[in-house]
Amino acid sequence: MARSKTEKRDPATSLALLWGEQEPPRRGPKPSLTTARIVVVAIGIADAEGLDAVSMQRVAAELDVTTMALYRYVPGKADLVDLMVDAALGPAAAVADVPGGWRPQLAAWARQSWGLYCRHPWILTATAMRRQAMGPNQLSWLDAALAALAGTGLSAAHRHHTVLLVIGHIRSLAQQRADGDEQADQEWDRLTAELLERHRDRFPALTGAIAAGAFAPPDDDPLDFGLERILDGVAALIERS
Repeated sequence: MARSKTEKRDPATSLALLWGEQEPPRRGPKPSLTTARIVVVAIGIADAEGLDAVSMQRVAAELDVTTMALYRYVPGKADLVDLMVDAALGPAAAVADVPGGWRPQLAAWARQSWGLYCRHPWILTATAMRRQAMGPNQLSWLDAALAALAGTGLSAAHRHHTVLLVIGHIRSLAQQRADGDEQADQEWDRLTAELLERHRDRFPALTGAIAAGAFAPPDDDPLDFGLERILDGVAALIERS
């Protein structure tokens, strides 16, 4: 019998699975799969086709087992997605040895985070602002970012808020990247340019900025400008602390 999509998760069970603390089955045949193998297959589907393509049925088919066989290892898709996120993230970026103090360390952390979002775009949806289980790898990334700011003199709350600002910038860029459609964007740009040309007197600042190249594709990494401005602001806050 298929499980209901509205079935509630057991937080204790979900966290035990995510942290590898669940008790192994004491009865029955020796397992033919592993949770790690299931997660690798699911990540492969998500990387190729997006998170919506991942289902217990699809993963089972890729593994050539029945859907019900997967439930021995993973209670449902929500738990599977949590496992996928933690596996895709992997251990936190090693930034503690980056020379120069908090700023280059946090910048290195941000660039490695951005790389993860580029390699696994579905992480954006999987880690949307909701109550979710967080595994050891995901928490290790938060820990590494906070550790980079540990010697700055900022309060614990300000260190946390700084990390949220940085990850918010990364997620915003990841959303823009996910929403991009080069062919459609070119057509919209053309039509918008024609529209603004007809109404340029109503929007002088905007049309002037466009004419000056304000909306041209950036030459550098899209992460850099926003990240550097955030870090400039944090540096100013540290100076005042």
